[in-house]
Amino acid sequence: MQVPPIDIVAIVGIFMGTLTVLIPVSLIALRFAIKPIAEAIAISRSSVAPAEVSIMKERIALLEQQLSGIDSEVNRISEAVDFQDRLLKPDETSAG
Repeated sequence: MQVPPIDIVAIVGIFMGTLTVLIPVSLIALRFAIKPIAEAIAISRSSVAPAEVSIMKERIALLEQQLSGIDSEVNRISEAVDFQDRLLKPDETSAG
């Protein structure tokens, strides 16, 4: 009794064709299986108490007020410097 030769090309073709279908199907199933786990991990890592959020909002509001104050002070200083420069600059109309 003679054993027929093994056709490697056919075996590889069947194997690759099967993988072409199985890989996307398994990845889609894996995505739906891992999504709840990933969401639970993300929620557990970013759990911030509501009290901390309100404190952070208050701090940000104070920083915005301070920034606004600094901005107005810088504008006042630049206006004062411009005024001083105009006072110290010789008058070109009276020189001529």
